[in-house]
Amino acid sequence: MATSTTAQSGTRRRVQQRAAVAGHEEIALRAYELFLERGSEHGRDLDDWLRAERELQPKLLERAS
Repeated sequence: MATSTTAQSGTRRRVQQRAAVAGHEEIALRAYELFLERGSEHGRDLDDWLRAERELQPKLLERAS
């Protein structure tokens, strides 16, 4: 039984890691879109990233549960 539990735990961990990578990529893409929408003005990358996180957080949390 312990082996099955360990395998399930490892599978769950891999799924969560893939979701985290996908989430990171989505945030990066949205932040880049925001950068372009602002006319490619440099120096506000953190603002763009944080806004993208806020916008995507509900979607990412829903997928994670």
